[in-house]
Amino acid sequence: MDDLTPAPLPAEEDVVAVVTESMASTPDVGTSTMFDLGQIDISWEADAATLWAFMTPSNRPNYSMPMLRDIRLWQTETHRLFNDGTLPVKYMVLGSRFPGVFNLGGDLELFASCIERGDLPALIKYGHACIDVVHRAWRNADVPVVSIALAQGDALGGGFEALLCFDVVIAERSARFGLPEMLFGLFPGMGAYSILSRKLGQRMAERMILSGKVYSAEEMADMGIVTLLVDDGEGEQAVRNYVADNQRHHAGHVGVFEAGRRVNPLEYAELKDIVENWAATALKLDLKDVRMMRRLASAQTRLHK
Repeated sequence: MDDLTPAPLPAEEDVVAVVTESMASTPDVGTSTMFDLGQIDISWEADAATLWAFMTPSNRPNYSMPMLRDIRLWQTETHRLFNDGTLPVKYMVLGSRFPGVFNLGGDLELFASCIERGDLPALIKYGHACIDVVHRAWRNADVPVVSIALAQGDALGGGFEALLCFDVVIAERSARFGLPEMLFGLFPGMGAYSILSRKLGQRMAERMILSGKVYSAEEMADMGIVTLLVDDGEGEQAVRNYVADNQRHHAGHVGVFEAGRRVNPLEYAELKDIVENWAATALKLDLKDVRMMRRLASAQTRLHK
């Protein structure tokens, strides 16, 4: 793990000065490699101090290794640029440009191939890449920001796990959420149990995972997972409205969310133990389960086409 030390909250007048300077020097920010990635489209909205990121998968709308690489770079570059004083970010937003999908989770084709050849190290390597991203997302890349997930489509499996890490979730009404891994005899191993048990309690976390149920955005709002529910097509404007309405309270909001992470800390070691158990469990699946994985992966491919 990288040494990511949280930067202290700057004084309000300093932030204003740096934002003004940044608006005049956007090309300096734009030279960062994170503005030229293949799997995620990133833009800087200086007047709102908001860094937007939209997943743009080149194949299936899942967490492929290239997608995980680009999200990790987004996280680490944001941390570096903030500490350099180049990027006075207050809000980080993650959404998706894939129609009707936020993210459908793990790379099922990779899972199936690893299981067929009994390749435990490859499964563990993939799992570690996932939890590296999840752990950084849980900590907001160790930058004093409010993180916002924008769900304009389905967030399933690992897509739901990732979304759970954010401080604020804004969802359009047609979005669906769930952990369907039980369909092929597995469990979500990249943070779902850890985070859901902290947000909803252990029994509710187990119920959601074991049922494999897919929930509506309205049901997620009733549970408190979705912060703001909006009509389809209104998600991006809802994010902008949220930022505009809450900017003057930004430091206080950051403090509340950081307090929550301190009260219920999520250690990397916990995620590592669970994901390695997940990898070992995957190798115990039978051929029927592997065939189901491949069918689901094929369905994801058809979505892309």
